[in-house]
Amino acid sequence: MTSWKLVRVIAGLLILLSLALGVQESPLFVSQYWLYFTAFIGINLLQSGFTGWCLMENILRKLGIREGC
Repeated sequence: MTSWKLVRVIAGLLILLSLALGVQESPLFVSQYWLYFTAFIGINLLQSGFTGWCLMENILRKLGIREGC
């Protein structure tokens, strides 16, 4: 799996996890402050779309994941 595909998988999983932890109707609810983490991920995805730079992708490449779409 390439670094960009892995970034999408990780972002999706983290968004779902933070929603599960932050929405009061969820059986996994901890605190609604987890929704800030959801917003943080969304903001990072948005800036990545405009700038082409993604910290998670850089981290994955340093871990040896091959680059690509």
